[in-house]
Amino acid sequence: MSSRRSRSNQQSSTSRITDDQIADLISKLQQLIPELRGRRFNKVSASKVLQETCNYIRNLHREVDDLSDRLSELLASTEADSEQAAIIRSLLM
Repeated sequence: MSSRRSRSNQQSSTSRITDDQIADLISKLQQLIPELRGRRFNKVSASKVLQETCNYIRNLHREVDDLSDRLSELLASTEADSEQAAIIRSLLM
């Protein structure tokens, strides 16, 4: 039984992420978010980076929804000209 425990402890210790790895990932994430990208030398908390990341993803979802709606309207308006609609659809595939 103790050999099982030691294997279990070894697996959990190797699968744990270190504080340095978390800091590195937060730093990389900060560089992906436009709101935070310019703050390279100013210290930004991890919670602020995660909060801004969530906001950024929400905004991207809204943009995708808006673009999807606009595309649907465009396709509906080009139904009379089925050749244009076919071209647009082929570009989307």
